[in-house]
Amino acid sequence: MSQRYLNRELSWLAFNRRVLWLAQEQGLPLLERLKFCAIFSSNLDEFFQVRVAALKDQVAAGLALPSPDGLSPVAQLAAIAADVADSVAQQEAVVVDLLLPMLADRGVQLVDWADLSTHEHLQLMAYFEQRIFPVLTPLAVDPAHPFPYISNLALNLAAMVSDPDTGERRFARVKVPNVFPRLVSLGDGKRFVPVEQIIAAQLHQMFVGMVVEEHAFFRVTRNADLTLEEEEADDLLAAVEMELRRRRFGRAVRLEVQHGISEEMLELLVRELDVEADDVSRLRGPLDMTCLFQLHALERPELKDTPWPPVTAGRILRAEGQDRSIFSVIRERALMVHHPYESFASSVENFISQAADDPKVQSIKMTMYRAGGDSPIARHLIRAAERGVQVAVLVELKARFDEATNVGWARALERAGVHVVYGLVGLKTHAKCTLVVRQDDDGLRRYCHIGTGNYNSKTARLYEDVGFLTCDPAVGADVTQLFNHLTGYSRAIEFQSLLVAPRDMRTQLVDLIEHEMSFGADGHIIAKLNSLADPGMVEALYRASQAGVRVDLITRGVCCLRPGVEGLSETVRVRSILGRYLEHSRIIRFEHGENDSPLFLIGSADWMGRNLDRRIEVMVPVVHPKHRAWLDQVFEFDMADDIVRHELDSEGVWHRRGPAQFGQGDAQERLYRWVNERQKA
Repeated sequence: MSQRYLNRELSWLAFNRRVLWLAQEQGLPLLERLKFCAIFSSNLDEFFQVRVAALKDQVAAGLALPSPDGLSPVAQLAAIAADVADSVAQQEAVVVDLLLPMLADRGVQLVDWADLSTHEHLQLMAYFEQRIFPVLTPLAVDPAHPFPYISNLALNLAAMVSDPDTGERRFARVKVPNVFPRLVSLGDGKRFVPVEQIIAAQLHQMFVGMVVEEHAFFRVTRNADLTLEEEEADDLLAAVEMELRRRRFGRAVRLEVQHGISEEMLELLVRELDVEADDVSRLRGPLDMTCLFQLHALERPELKDTPWPPVTAGRILRAEGQDRSIFSVIRERALMVHHPYESFASSVENFISQAADDPKVQSIKMTMYRAGGDSPIARHLIRAAERGVQVAVLVELKARFDEATNVGWARALERAGVHVVYGLVGLKTHAKCTLVVRQDDDGLRRYCHIGTGNYNSKTARLYEDVGFLTCDPAVGADVTQLFNHLTGYSRAIEFQSLLVAPRDMRTQLVDLIEHEMSFGADGHIIAKLNSLADPGMVEALYRASQAGVRVDLITRGVCCLRPGVEGLSETVRVRSILGRYLEHSRIIRFEHGENDSPLFLIGSADWMGRNLDRRIEVMVPVVHPKHRAWLDQVFEFDMADDIVRHELDSEGVWHRRGPAQFGQGDAQERLYRWVNERQKA
């Protein structure tokens, strides 16, 4: 393995372990700890559907090219299998042996069918007859009925059934539909039975006159990444819709089975699903622990986080009290908002809503990456178009796992008269930009929003992000050029203010790093990112460290850089902060920017090859002293020595640091209280 790089896939798995670590933090409320176990499972599902599937495709194609850390695809799959087996066993121990017993002590139980009373059995049998049985479809395998297709991530029962007269045996499968709750309440909202156990106890009703010799639960994960030949697609929208249908039939990449399944039944599943032995996980706890989200949804406030209501940014609040528009606020000076500490609805949504209804607004342009299924912003755009405003929206159809939602919005926007485009061939549009052109009393003016997060009202309440609203002419000119480039037909152009990928961002960032190197030990770089995996950016930071520059990295997820290596990265520190909010903003600070004053950048791009070379990304400088002071305060909280965080060592191992009790060192809580105190001041 390379001494210069950590493996990307193993680094991601280490991130997911840090998510699981939150489930073990005694300072967190019990249902929040269960929620992090559910998030761990959801994350792992996506990892297998995309990352493991891609490695298996490479092996199938005979590609042995190693990743930057030196591991071949085969070696990576072996390391992943070992890592996942260990982390899933840890998750089961946390859930089954620790959290569920603690929850039972607080009056909420996940109960096995075998532990129920006769009365409760009768109650659930009636529920089965009325609600479950009519929608079940048992499928037997025999010469006339081949092995059935197993849907991606669906929960299933496998049964071995025999005829008592002839002794003939058949394998059968029953899919557990998702049209009813996974955890069935016994009526009091305190005790729940997994629905698959109810179905398993009633298998005899589906195979009347037969003997059900055994049964077991299983679940299949399939390759779910889209494969588009865009250059050959005359209609990208139609191509994505076709690929979404094909996704259902992707190759199986993981098989999860109930612990105790017979070897006969397991061998049949492995053979029919065409998976390897290393693709099998035997689980003693419930399969698919995303069902724990259902427990988290219970009305038990004493077992959850105390809510942190977002505040309305002070300048917006004062303008509302004076019946002034958000445009007047932005004209005074640029506005920076920090979600979810500051309200997304009162700032970004309000910006779009007012633009949709304002008779002075002439056009609205926006990039839409993940809008969500119920999007107020999309509805505002539709309303604007129906009112006669020129609205253009670049919908990114290839936003992974949001493709179907985005296709739906693309259709709805087109029906309303919105000009919908799908970006540039070969590039995803990941930038978060809006341009509103308004005829003000003193002339035409361009109002822009550039953010680090998506225009998604739901995730904006859970994801930590920064948004920037301005009518600065230089920024407006750049955003206008960007949209003209995305929707029209033009060569790449020079940008005055913005850093734009894939054209210049990589080169500009490396230039800024090298400029910082000229200050030696007085140089300092702080980068808050989701992921750092690009070898070119890692090497630039290594050179900076060797020149004496202090480098502080706050990476939520993947980090392929090795910090603290003698002669290579001695001045580099890497930490990861996790909490109730998903740290999603990208904020970069160079101690010496123009005129040797600090340079701050915010935007959509992580330091990964895909972001810098294969996506449209935008970063914008933050120049106002008050905004810079805010970002410096964020860094001060995040870099404090007395907060709970994980730190990466030179061997690639993450270590939990900080106070023993999470609540005594929660960087997010400190920032929330600071934001609220500023609001009261």
